[in-house]
Amino acid sequence: MPRIAPAPAPESAGLFHRSYLLVTLGACALVFLAAFESMAVTTIMPLVSRELGGAALYALAFAGPLATGVIGMVAAGNWSDRRGPAGPLYASVALFVLGLLIAGTAGSMAALVAGRLVQGLGGGAMTVSLYVVVARVYPPVLHPRIFAAFSAAWVIPSLVGPFAAGLVAQLASWHWVFLGVVGLVVPALLMIVPAVRGLHGTTERKSTERKSTKRKSTERKSPKRESPDEGSPGDMSSAAPDRVRTPGGYGRLAWATLAALAVLGLNLSAEVPVAGGVLAAAAVAVALVAVRPLVPRGTLTARPGLPSVILTRGLASAAFFGAEVYLPYLLVERYVFPPTFAGLTLTGGALAWAAASAIQGRLGPRLNHRRAVRIGAGMVLGAVVLTLATTVLGWPAAVAIAGWVFAGGGMGLMYPRLSVMTLALSTKDTEGFNSSAMSIADSLGGALALAGTGIVFAVFTTTAASFAGVFALTAAIGVAAVVVAPRVARTSAGG
Repeated sequence: MPRIAPAPAPESAGLFHRSYLLVTLGACALVFLAAFESMAVTTIMPLVSRELGGAALYALAFAGPLATGVIGMVAAGNWSDRRGPAGPLYASVALFVLGLLIAGTAGSMAALVAGRLVQGLGGGAMTVSLYVVVARVYPPVLHPRIFAAFSAAWVIPSLVGPFAAGLVAQLASWHWVFLGVVGLVVPALLMIVPAVRGLHGTTERKSTERKSTKRKSTERKSPKRESPDEGSPGDMSSAAPDRVRTPGGYGRLAWATLAALAVLGLNLSAEVPVAGGVLAAAAVAVALVAVRPLVPRGTLTARPGLPSVILTRGLASAAFFGAEVYLPYLLVERYVFPPTFAGLTLTGGALAWAAASAIQGRLGPRLNHRRAVRIGAGMVLGAVVLTLATTVLGWPAAVAIAGWVFAGGGMGLMYPRLSVMTLALSTKDTEGFNSSAMSIADSLGGALALAGTGIVFAVFTTTAASFAGVFALTAAIGVAAVVVAPRVARTSAGG
């Protein structure tokens, strides 16, 4: 029996209209849980590293899941374009939960990193799947609001996540920081299921259109089925999608795997005593070559428009997350903060992220995309430079903590705009590809930055110099983001 489509929501409907209520709650809940896990792991990792003797794998515990996330993103992008977002969303949640279970039961740093790799694979695929769900379920007018809601979903984790994770680690065990999330992921997914059930991919849609076109062609050839509408432009337009090639396939998945392996190799190159530098340079070169087929043409050369949108996203992620991971570490090792309060330093940045995201959503076209991205990139750079100055000059920890509020505000200002621009510059056939490209830029940028900071941290012989080197590298990446940001649009009129 054919399914009866529900009545479309009115144009004035908001995110919590009955047509969107469950999918909005479920999607935001998944973002919330991913955010909580991110905040929690950043908080407890100094303690975990100390307990498991895993200082050498500290950076890999963060860069590894970002690298495997690239594979998940490409797989989910291809799968979504071909079959719709339902399948990849279910598979990604399953992998995310499996990774949490492995990490939560780990007895060594190597086992924990293995769990993080699986978790990253699922998390990357989940991100792309949710972006495609947004593109297929919500009308374009609601895209800025749902992306702002995603950013706002980081607010509560930023308030309770770091403190709760530190408290659990101190009173019980850090293992429960991973295991406690498992029981909450499945209910969040179930809320999205009704909305994604009927969403089809490009392959299925084209198959239907080809059958329709063939049927119409047969009808035109039959003299008994003549119609006054024969030969109309509408008949020809139905075949147009057949000429559109959907980016993707197993080739892109192979390139994604190569990029992930290059990032993992870069992380481990510091362990090679003689040829480590050569291996590191080779790994970076391989990663850049491998990422080219995974992003729009011209991304690595900062071509104006969509390529620069993707590149700016990657550079901003690299500067922000490359520095943020080491901020609690700095406070624990140099300023002797307990894990509970070291994690709270991230709260200000996360709150500013959510607030700035909400503000840009309300401003709408009054603040054009290009200007929002430029201001956001400048704020991130300024915060990283302030953290570097705090480290080098021995300023009070409060300076870096306060400065990180500006970094969060900058990310909240530009991240939703970059997401909106990516979807606005996509077609139905490329929503999965471009969504995965944006997420790949996020993850691969952060992974390369963390791999680089891990090498820099290991090179110096003193703690102060190591942290200074880390923040100097992320500041340089922030400069690159500021340079590329104006190219997200060809004119200053929007984007």
